[in-house]
Amino acid sequence: MSGPIRVAVLTVSDRCSRGEAVDTSGPGLCAMAVERLGAEVAATAVVPDEVEAIGAKFVEWSRPEHRIDLIVSTGGTGLAPRDVTPEAAKRVFEREHAGLMELARMRCYAKTARTYLSRGVAGTIGRTLILTLPGSPRGSSENFEALLDILPHAVETIRGEVQDDGRAGAKAVSGKVIEHND
Repeated sequence: MSGPIRVAVLTVSDRCSRGEAVDTSGPGLCAMAVERLGAEVAATAVVPDEVEAIGAKFVEWSRPEHRIDLIVSTGGTGLAPRDVTPEAAKRVFEREHAGLMELARMRCYAKTARTYLSRGVAGTIGRTLILTLPGSPRGSSENFEALLDILPHAVETIRGEVQDDGRAGAKAVSGKVIEHND
């Protein structure tokens, strides 16, 4: 991988955005990104549970000049009336990737069936992957943990660093060739 993964972490919370609560999920995700992915945290922010504010931050951070590979949001994925992060994300995604959050939910199910109460989604804008995780410190960290093993390859692919994935005997021309033995 050429260079560390550049991550931005967005906390979606009315209370945190008003200063009525302290954000612990966002800093926890930042620490995991640095410690477990060797990532560089390029940006963090807190926004209220408002579709326009959430979507605008996803779009802003996905601009090529920011060079952000991965945006991880925490909060707003549940069933409460103001939980609108999935709706905001879907409005701005260029391509949705349902399988990533399905994998996270499947892997987290062994710890709690409540993982399926999260409506989190994943997708891309340009060359930025966006994951919308639950708002609790436990829910966000467990869901992020569930994807850590595949995120480096996902980022390499989105960056265009993977030329051919899975074909035996492929020769590298413009990127990395990855052969799968599984």
